[in-house]
Amino acid sequence: MDLELRHLKIVRAVAEAGSVTKAATRLGLAQPSLTAQLKRIERSLGGPLFERGRTGARPTPLGELVLSRARVLLPAVQELQEEAVRFANTAAIPGYRLGATHGPVLGGLVERLTATYPTTPVSTHTSWWARELISMAASGRLDFVLVGTCGDSPPPQADSMSWTVIGTDPVFVLLPEDHPLAGEEELKLSALAEEHWAATPGDGCFADCFAGACSRAGFVPQPIYETDVATSLHLVKVGKAVALCQATFQLTAGLVMMPLAGAPLRWRHLIGWHADAEAARAAAEVARHARAAHADAVRRSVRYARWLRANPEYGTAR
Repeated sequence: MDLELRHLKIVRAVAEAGSVTKAATRLGLAQPSLTAQLKRIERSLGGPLFERGRTGARPTPLGELVLSRARVLLPAVQELQEEAVRFANTAAIPGYRLGATHGPVLGGLVERLTATYPTTPVSTHTSWWARELISMAASGRLDFVLVGTCGDSPPPQADSMSWTVIGTDPVFVLLPEDHPLAGEEELKLSALAEEHWAATPGDGCFADCFAGACSRAGFVPQPIYETDVATSLHLVKVGKAVALCQATFQLTAGLVMMPLAGAPLRWRHLIGWHADAEAARAAAEVARHARAAHADAVRRSVRYARWLRANPEYGTAR
């Protein structure tokens, strides 16, 4: 008789149950049938696997050897089966059309999808406006969209869109490296009351959330330079402004990134898809890759990774 996975499952069940009778109940088999199968397994392996007595069944040295292998092989086969099912369900999708606002996830997601499915096309579309991306997904022009929302705010509404959380990050602030406050461990938002601000455009409620946080800190923010990322960073480097940033931001020379005390602002990363689209069957797998991409971005940010140790409620969604 050739040894099969079902035979290893029987051996594991008897060991875990502590008796043939209890194992038969768990497996939904008659006790005589399980006893007969166990004897055939023992003959094929060259000796008894269990010592049976009034207190139950205890593995013999040969049984311990078989069990040690079974405890490795059975989970590995189960994992292989699950991975194969995921691959079969996603590899058949004609392509991944990804849309995103600015954020840390898109690049890593593209990297992971192209590595996992090298023959499946991946395309991207970026926009400052989450509403535009969601409209494109709702109309079938995008498969998945990566957007952010302030705090617990929901994404812009669109019929038949499904959403899941990728991660939640605090909002930090960028200062020039020669700023008088650049050496602090963290800053109160009120310490920046006299600064000018640089910001990128976008929809949603973040501007209102920022204004509200400033109001609670006792000031009204100075005029804001609304511009692209490169110009915002230039203005910060030359000391003409400070800027809010996601905690996963990758620093360039001349800048420091500072946590804000009490995390008065936070940014929630979401991935969405049209519930009735063909790509929806790959949503769980794509979301898994997106969370892994976010976790990679967190690890690359030394300041954020250190901050997370004291604030574990933030970071990549589990």
